[in-house]
Amino acid sequence: MNFLMRLVTWWNSQTLGTQIFTARKGVKVGEDDQGNIYYETRDAKRRWVIFNGECEATRVSPDWHGWLHHTWDEPPTKSPLKHKAWEKPHQENLTGTLAAYAPTGSIRKGAPAERRDYEAWQPE
Repeated sequence: MNFLMRLVTWWNSQTLGTQIFTARKGVKVGEDDQGNIYYETRDAKRRWVIFNGECEATRVSPDWHGWLHHTWDEPPTKSPLKHKAWEKPHQENLTGTLAAYAPTGSIRKGAPAERRDYEAWQPE
């Protein structure tokens, strides 16, 4: 079943075609804290990531994103970026999940917010 899932799906790790291409032409460059593995071809012209689990582009940290898009040549494993003390750790986009931000009064919060700064209009 796992073989069949990899053969026809792209959203769960990698397809069979990607696995074959990676085995033939890929050179492992590094791995991030989420378990995503980064590769490049031997001539360093193509770069890609094999996700650990669901393929979600926002799971790629800014450090690896810059390397994947040829913004810099050295991967974060060889030349880590310097981070400022005020920078927050990378977090994937949570839109559409239960952990997504919902402001006070949102219908996703369940109970409406209690507000005293206006009165709702009532038809006569």
